[in-house]
Amino acid sequence: MKNIESILSGLQDDTYFIDTHCHLDMKAYHDDLEQILQRAKHCHLSHIISIGIDIESSHLAVKLALMHPNIFATVGIHPHDVDNISPGDYKKLANLYSLNKDNIVGYGEIGLDYVKQYSAPNQQRKHFSRQLDLAHELKLPIIIHNREANDDTLKILQKSKPLDHGGIMHCFSSDYTFAKKIIDLGMLISIPGIVTFKNAATLHEVAVKIPLDKMIIETDGPFLAPHPYRGKRNEPAYVIYTAAKIAQLRKTDIDTIARQTTANASQLFQLN
Repeated sequence: MKNIESILSGLQDDTYFIDTHCHLDMKAYHDDLEQILQRAKHCHLSHIISIGIDIESSHLAVKLALMHPNIFATVGIHPHDVDNISPGDYKKLANLYSLNKDNIVGYGEIGLDYVKQYSAPNQQRKHFSRQLDLAHELKLPIIIHNREANDDTLKILQKSKPLDHGGIMHCFSSDYTFAKKIIDLGMLISIPGIVTFKNAATLHEVAVKIPLDKMIIETDGPFLAPHPYRGKRNEPAYVIYTAAKIAQLRKTDIDTIARQTTANASQLFQLN
């Protein structure tokens, strides 16, 4: 894999990337956020979507979006935290959106996680459905977290159809068969830095086979840094490694990957 400057040297000046999923409010970024944002700008990122995972982080994501014109926010409650949802939290999220419509572009990260099960699966399913209803009410695209919960995730999404405002299967980790089912719902597949790992053959197949107009890219920073930074802190600038690997897998150039995935994300999130 080329280093960042080598990748940048091959880009056209008007080629840009969007990191569609990063947790910029997390402590991992507190000490050097401005430098991180400068590196992202240097690496041709036009926008970063900072993702809410609970009430506090949703507020912080909005705060960052208000401070930086190239950052937009999402709001929602992660499946890890749904056991702690209070009766007023749904109203708080709706109010947060109503006050910041220009800065909030999606609802999530929501979904199911049957690996860690920090919240009971029955609670996860209940609040996943309720949050999908709220996202529909607010007319926002959805950002879905799914870990080893393919069947239930698909059932709940199918029950919520039509997904009028679209959505994303974030940090996609399943196979091509499941990817097709998600695309059939009108959603996009988000490819993370895991695609740069040698042992990610299943994700390689997905990255090659799905239509490019159904793909977006993300870091999920500060988690899941791509090769050659695997195991270290991830950051938005590193999304270019993901794009470069996808280009290599699809036997095309990085500009093609960047332009189409950026167009896909811009359309979904209604970005300028």
